Amino acid sequence: MAAAPERLLRVLRRHVSDRRVLEAIAEVPRDRFVPRDLRADAWENIPLPIGAGQTISQPLVVARMCELLELDGDETVLDVGTGSGYHAAVLARLARHVHSIEVHASLSRAAAAHLAGVPNVTLHVGDGSQGLPEHAPYEAINVAAAAGGSVPAALADQLAPGGRLVVPVDDGEQRLVVARRTDDGVSLTELERVRFVPLVGRG
Repeated sequence: MAAAPERLLRVLRRHVSDRRVLEAIAEVPRDRFVPRDLRADAWENIPLPIGAGQTISQPLVVARMCELLELDGDETVLDVGTGSGYHAAVLARLARHVHSIEVHASLSRAAAAHLAGVPNVTLHVGDGSQGLPEHAPYEAINVAAAAGGSVPAALADQLAPGGRLVVPVDDGEQRLVVARRTDDGVSLTELERVRFVPLVGRG
């Protein structure tokens, strides 16, 4: 393995134990998903700007969110906030199919180019806060932007039985929240602090 990916993996292994997730991070070329002038920093454990006021997330946060989704390879996943397409590319190595939605059409077009050759990702332009009910239910939903106050009900409603939703929630401070569909409704688990751009919809 090249030195830069291996250096990043040494950092991630301190916090992430899922072997499949670590392999996916190593296999997806993060430098393909960042602006050309930032490629020297692509394998650093830092977020980077990608345009339209958005960022490519810190690799540790991507890996941690993927681990929390508990993917075994047979899931249909909804990825909210395509951004550069990097998170979708990692998810595509962990699940059967990924539907990824982005509110900024320009970012979705760029992501399509970055994801060329990845057959199990379908890109959509639209209001990710409302999900994609036409393709629901989903065994897993990943949200790469911070919801204000609470888990978006529209997304929780699109979970399959036993499905997992991982979303940053900003209720004064941002924390990762795992929502799980159970026989009794949706259970919530609040985890570590994070920092994401806000989840925005279309009016």
